[in-house]
Amino acid sequence: MLNVPMDILKFHPIRRTKEQKEACQGDILAYVRDLGYEAWVEQAGKKAQNIIIGNPQNAKYMVTAHYDTPASIGIPNVLTPCNLLTFILWQVLVIGGLLVTAIASGAVTYLLTHSKLVMLLVAYVVYFGILGLMMFGPANKSNVNDNSSGVVTVLEIARTLQENQRNKVCFILFDLEESGLVGSKGYRKAHKEETENQIVLNLDCVGDGDHIIFFPTKKAKQNEKLMQNIHRIGGWFGKKNILLKKDGFYTYPSDQRSFPVGIGIAAFHKAKFMGYYCDKIHTKKDTILEETNVNLLRAALTTLICGDAVN
Repeated sequence: MLNVPMDILKFHPIRRTKEQKEACQGDILAYVRDLGYEAWVEQAGKKAQNIIIGNPQNAKYMVTAHYDTPASIGIPNVLTPCNLLTFILWQVLVIGGLLVTAIASGAVTYLLTHSKLVMLLVAYVVYFGILGLMMFGPANKSNVNDNSSGVVTVLEIARTLQENQRNKVCFILFDLEESGLVGSKGYRKAHKEETENQIVLNLDCVGDGDHIIFFPTKKAKQNEKLMQNIHRIGGWFGKKNILLKKDGFYTYPSDQRSFPVGIGIAAFHKAKFMGYYCDKIHTKKDTILEETNVNLLRAALTTLICGDAVN
């Protein structure tokens, strides 16, 4: 049973198997129903189960996060969302490492069997086997930032939002983001009309870093009023910084991409040459959730939803 949103870390630290997800769903549903929300689990495709909180049909805003736990075989998912060069270099490094491993495995096999067919088969299996393990392998037991931080923040906003403001927003926790945005794509397909213009604020990896960045989709950037309101809730708060990134190169691969007016929200560290970066997710080092980030986002998004950012 959840007494506060942070209890997710204690009672449901891993949410990968069907049983783990169902246990988490039950506690979240009980928690938000006690707060006065309608809440249920909705099937999205054959495998994904999304947790819906509130009234999604009439809401202007959707505050979302994915609740599934990523796989891990020890290879970090390094994100440099605003630096094209480092973004490309990391992709090349990962794919190159897989290719080198596969080729080396094939070469050893050829030395042992002298069969080109077996060599190619082994190289193929090794390459796609490692790739598959990275996406569908054993759960990362340390997933505090990715994405327990997003789940906690969603529940914290739901907990503190005044009852007379709840008609403006619904909250959705998506399943199977780590398998290719399955839950959010399934939700979008089933609710295409109502989500065409809804503003989706997607929280993914918001717990570790002093720079909290909002990444709007193309259609979101065209909404000038929305961009102005997000800019108004930004700025420096002590050592923390909320900023809107809408110019130049940027990419953030998460559930906001499934929606026309989507905004990805994540926290980053900053280095001189690398720029903004996140480097611990999908590894055992993913153990940091700064409550300051949760509180800052709760205040900022509540202000945005309630309209207080509008002059």
